[in-house]
Amino acid sequence: MLLFGTAVVAQPEASSSVPGSRRIELSPERAELVSEVMISPGLSTMLLFDSELQRESIELENRQRFSLIDVGQATLRLVPSASATPGEWFRLRVRFRDGAAPSSAMFLLKVHPAKAEATIEVYREQRTIETYQQEIRDARAELLRCQDDLTRVVSEHKAPGGLSGILFNDGLDLNGVEGQVLAKTVARMAANGLGAPVVKSYRSSKLVAVDAWIDVKTGTHPWTAEGATLKDKSGQELKILRVWQATPILPGGPEGRVIVEAEAPATAVHGPFSLKLWEADGPRSITLGNVTFP
Repeated sequence: MLLFGTAVVAQPEASSSVPGSRRIELSPERAELVSEVMISPGLSTMLLFDSELQRESIELENRQRFSLIDVGQATLRLVPSASATPGEWFRLRVRFRDGAAPSSAMFLLKVHPAKAEATIEVYREQRTIETYQQEIRDARAELLRCQDDLTRVVSEHKAPGGLSGILFNDGLDLNGVEGQVLAKTVARMAANGLGAPVVKSYRSSKLVAVDAWIDVKTGTHPWTAEGATLKDKSGQELKILRVWQATPILPGGPEGRVIVEAEAPATAVHGPFSLKLWEADGPRSITLGNVTFP
């Protein structure tokens, strides 16, 4: 944050017109505000502007840490390279060709180990009625999603525990829970002193789970899984329901158990999958490829 002196870091944004994207609105009164954007090594982030850019005046801190910087008439595509470390920040300033206020926009690019914002729309003009209508549609969709999550949580609290609770929530059929050991088939792509000597997978009628035992190299810090993604070969992600870990895993000590549970009807379980685990506000992550379910 000190890179910007006294600048205020903020994200003035509204509903976007492109599904799945985020909209940032700029105004002359808030020209000093800085918008945060999440990027990730190897993943593309596209910024779409409603005004023509001064293509020769793009300022990007540590340009050598990006494998692709593609500046169009009103677009900017960025792909960080593998040298970009999770937790790092890069400054980005763009200037607009018409000279109107605000004449430029500042962004703070934060490197995440697994997630990147694919598309961001940046507007300098007054919002139209269509954008308000889109915002209402997005709000309704978010409300329905929250209601579904609330129904699931309430149902879990009302249901009995253990095997009875799984049966109550239709999590089991007559085939029960199937499991398999992936120690020989899983592809381990570890980073920063993390390993996974034992990996197992399980599947029920509606859920899948990966049970991984993680070890941490001696001489580093304890490690706690903060988040996870579970993607198939096409890049589609399963909905992660929980990442469970009892205690931080100590360096040089015994392996620690991390269980990742995801929502996956039988028709959606088409492997192999790639599981990525990362720590909160730290660079250490581990990726397990060729993860399959029974």
